Amino acid sequence: MFIEPNINNMRRGWIEVICGSMFSGKTEELIRRLKRAKIANLNVEIFKPDMDTRYDAKNIVSHDENAIISNPVANSKIILSLVENAEVIGIDEAQFFDDDLPDVCDQLALNGVRVIVAGLDMDYMCKPFGQVPNLLAKADYITKLHAICVKCGNIANYSYRKTNHDTQIFLGEKDIYEPRCRNCYYKGDEA
Repeated sequence: MFIEPNINNMRRGWIEVICGSMFSGKTEELIRRLKRAKIANLNVEIFKPDMDTRYDAKNIVSHDENAIISNPVANSKIILSLVENAEVIGIDEAQFFDDDLPDVCDQLALNGVRVIVAGLDMDYMCKPFGQVPNLLAKADYITKLHAICVKCGNIANYSYRKTNHDTQIFLGEKDIYEPRCRNCYYKGDEA
């Protein structure tokens, strides 16, 4: 579903991307921005992929258990049909969405919506993850967050998988992933 841009719209829309490794605070920052928009009495709609049920089937929940209600959706095009009067759209776990997500975000921004997207920029193999790199290319504002390396205490950019599962998408928490700096990531189990 394509939304025809309203060139007479007085609101200026844009795309903000919050990215980084696991445990860097991406969801926490997304929730903070969305709560501030609600305090400003803006019409806010929030979405997450329906496959992400780690903490809650409906809410977006950070690792620190901060939460905000959301709409789980099967694909990004559904978002267009659910945002009729939204002024701010929040999207979590962008890396799990389909290839249409960058175009959906672009259409929303063209119609005066502030779009805030959070997601992993790299997978556990240090490869660009899902549509986040394409969103970074379209973003008006980018926030790259860092975790702390659990091995040495330096800034961590990498999500190290502690198990032998080799599929790109493997949902997990601290029992399966840990944040690591570049050196400790490449040392692997020797770190």
